[in-house]
Amino acid sequence: MTTAPNVPLRPGDMAPSFALPAVNREGVIGLEDFRGRGPVLVVLMRGLHCPFCRRHVVQLGVTRDKLEREGVETLAIVNTPTERARQYFQYRPTRVMLASDADVQTHRAFGLPKIGLVPDGTDPATLQWPHRTAMSQFLNLPVTHDELPEPKKLVEATHLLHEKDGYQFTEADQQMYEAHGTQMEGQFLIDSQGTIRWSYVEGAAGVQDFMNFPASDDKILAAVEAMPR
Repeated sequence: MTTAPNVPLRPGDMAPSFALPAVNREGVIGLEDFRGRGPVLVVLMRGLHCPFCRRHVVQLGVTRDKLEREGVETLAIVNTPTERARQYFQYRPTRVMLASDADVQTHRAFGLPKIGLVPDGTDPATLQWPHRTAMSQFLNLPVTHDELPEPKKLVEATHLLHEKDGYQFTEADQQMYEAHGTQMEGQFLIDSQGTIRWSYVEGAAGVQDFMNFPASDDKILAAVEAMPR
């Protein structure tokens, strides 16, 4: 991969080449695997340490089926070490092709930043979303979710969903959370020649938009319909 861009890649940009360990099949998966075959939706996610992301993978199974009928493939890239991801999805299989990127190299190559948290009291003039964000503003972000009885602060919402799932952190999960817990997510619709035709980036409008991910299936299908054929 080349030097990471400073901002998320946009429609019209060439998608960066990548090759990553596959999670639910043998070998590696790379962008070149889709060249000439048709469009692919690449979904760059946080890892299993994020309860929202675990739910996104389940949701992607439905999205994947809709896109397949339109001739579009789907690939989700999770920020979890390969063996840990394989262990988890062995018992919770998904129809979505999965790849592992424990170092978020692919996320960075697509320009997806890691949110930088700075102490409360930092001069507001120096704050710049998402690279410098006040810690309390981020951690107190209200989250609305179908599985929560009411909006909860981000930390509490995360804890409640982990508890509901009975999810036990492994050492690998903890390492990913500490290193990449504020990594932003993104969706990129890429044509058979490697050009990005549509994108949707978490938190693009500001901190209040952080948990507004993923895009609805209707938005993705509309983007597919608008692609040049």
